[in-house]
Amino acid sequence: MRAFVALIPPAAVLAELATALGPVQMSHPGLRWTPAGQWHLTLAFLGEIDGDALDDGVLPDLTARLARAARRHPPQELALSGAGRFGDRVLWTRVHLVPGEFRTPPRRVARSDPASSASDAASSAPRPASCASGHGAPRGGLDALRRLAGSVTAAARRSGIAVDDRPYRPHLTLARGREGADLRPAAAALNGFAGSPWTADALHLVRSRLGAGPGGTAAHEIVETWPLGR
Repeated sequence: MRAFVALIPPAAVLAELATALGPVQMSHPGLRWTPAGQWHLTLAFLGEIDGDALDDGVLPDLTARLARAARRHPPQELALSGAGRFGDRVLWTRVHLVPGEFRTPPRRVARSDPASSASDAASSAPRPASCASGHGAPRGGLDALRRLAGSVTAAARRSGIAVDDRPYRPHLTLARGREGADLRPAAAALNGFAGSPWTADALHLVRSRLGAGPGGTAAHEIVETWPLGR
């Protein structure tokens, strides 16, 4: 089983991103754009978990540890904005915590519920300022998000899963380029994007089946979900 642990923005927030991304996709057809149904914020990529490991109890142990990790971390108010790149390979939009001065009462913040409407997102608080594009790691006050990712990674390792030990760089992948691709124009075109704030209130374990999705893309299936903070 190829799997990862992620936060998934609500439908209204993803709809805003899709609207902003439409013209950029049309003007950069050479990039491999991630289908909107697969947009997520990865906390830990678990790679391939083989069948023998699952039979040995890795999955039950992992889910129990992830449930405990979720309980230890409160929901977080996040927003998507701007864009950047990792060299010539990955185009992303930035994920950042919403500063206190931009926060709104909980009832006015878009929840991570697929049934959330676009009107709910539009009625939320003033949008965060956009961020400049670049090729380094996404910036912003993300200590709480990094702590959550660290707990998820620790849970996986204690379950016997070898997780990548590179520094955590929060982002939402939009597209991938071939070697030598110039992603700077696409990143610049999204420089002014600023999405509505939303509350990340659930942790998801997701199974990915390569080639099983539309057009030979991966098909993602949520295996289990845990609420944050309870």
